[in-house]
This record gives sequence, structure tokens and C-alpha cells, in this order.
Amino acid sequence: MRPVNGKVCSVCGEIVLSSYADLEPDGQRRCPVCRRIERPFSRAVAYGSYDGGLRELIHLLKYNGVRPAANVLGRMLAEAIAALESSFPRQLAFTPEPIALIPVPLFKARHRQREFNQAELIARAALKCQPLQGRLYLAQDLLRRTRDTHSQIGLTSHQRRENMRGAFAVPRPAEITGREGLLVDDVYTTGTTVTECAKILRRAGASRVWVATVARTLKLASNQGTFQGFNVAEFQGASTEQPENSETLQPEKP
Repeated sequence: MRPVNGKVCSVCGEIVLSSYADLEPDGQRRCPVCRRIERPFSRAVAYGSYDGGLRELIHLLKYNGVRPAANVLGRMLAEAIAALESSFPRQLAFTPEPIALIPVPLFKARHRQREFNQAELIARAALKCQPLQGRLYLAQDLLRRTRDTHSQIGLTSHQRRENMRGAFAVPRPAEITGREGLLVDDVYTTGTTVTECAKILRRAGASRVWVATVARTLKLASNQGTFQGFNVAEFQGASTEQPENSETLQPEKP
């Protein structure tokens, strides 16, 4: 379970190769998608690739209820968050209030079934790591899931966005208005969930939103064939709508 290596997109964290590996004039490195659209979050980072032992460890927590796994995953999340330090040192240095750490929520019925939210357990474990103590605080229930969603498996990008639409809300917008937030989850797959969450937080008044996850599905974004048929207008049009929660990566086990 090693950190992601190689050159990655400065915005979404996807690995980039070939002609996309060079820095742009603003000092950023962008994948083909992030060159064509504006993300609602400033930057997304992940500790490692969603495969092998890291995938198994996440599944032990998420589907088998092995809660001690959250401590290991929390340390990995803390390392991913450390990679964002260059993005927000000004906030931490000159503002007395720490940045809100916002776990992607589960729908209440799913939470009762599982008895915990894996994103929240991992976030709590990350906050215990010495480098993060006092710099972030857990903003529990700041973001709420208002309805359940279907599995994202097998859905097209458009269907994923439709599935996420209207699934999140910020019940107390005053708590995030004018402030910066760090959205956390276990896995970044297509980015549909965190994109919708970030949109909702921005519409509630958040000045900036970052994203940090333990793992990320890496698709080697520099392969332009991956993006044939990508509808930029459709993607950006979703920003006026309301969203939803974590991609369901496999069916719930009883």
C-alpha cells in the first residue's frame, strides 16, 4: 500500500503522461478533462491507488465492519491532507479558526444498516495524527444526505450525475459561509460524488473546497481515447443542480 507515484493532475489528482505531463504557464499540471472544465473544488488528492491491499483494507472497514482498519486508513488520509498544505498555509497561518473537515455523509437508512460512516471514522482517525491536530476540526452533519441513491456500478457519466442530483444539502449554511472546507471520503472513483458535494458547499457559501481521499481509481488520464464523447456542456450544466453521496463500489453485505 504505497502512495501514488508519478506526475498527477494538479486539480483532480489523476495520473498524467506524455504531452500532459508538462507544467502550464500558471505552474499547474492539468489532465485533459481539467483543461476543459472548471471543477467546483480547488484540488483533490489521494494517498494511493484503489487496488490491491489498499482496496482490501477499505473493504474490511466498509463492508465487514473491521473498525480498527480506520486507524490505518486515517494515517494515510493524514498524509494525503499533508499534500494540500501548500494550498492553504495562508488560511492556517493568519486565521485563528481551523478548516472544516467534512466527511461525505451516508443516507440515514444506510448509516443505520452499517452502524457507522466510514468517511467519518477515517476522518476522526486522521485528526488524531500530530501534524493535523488543531489545524482542522470535524464538521459533523454540516453536509447531509437527503435521499438514498442507486449503485454507481455500470452507469455512464451522465447517469452517475443524474443519480447524484438532489441527494445532498447543507442544513446550516451559516457554518460554512465565507469559510474554506476540506471534503473527505474513502475513495475517489469518477469524482461524481465529491463534485456534487463541492457544488452544494460552494452554493451554501463556502469560499473554497478541497478534497482528500484515502484511495483513488487511476485511469491514466493522458489517454485521450478515454475522453471521446465527453460532453463538457453537460458536465458544467450539472453545476446548477443539487447532488449526492459516496459511489457504491460493491453491493452491501448483510
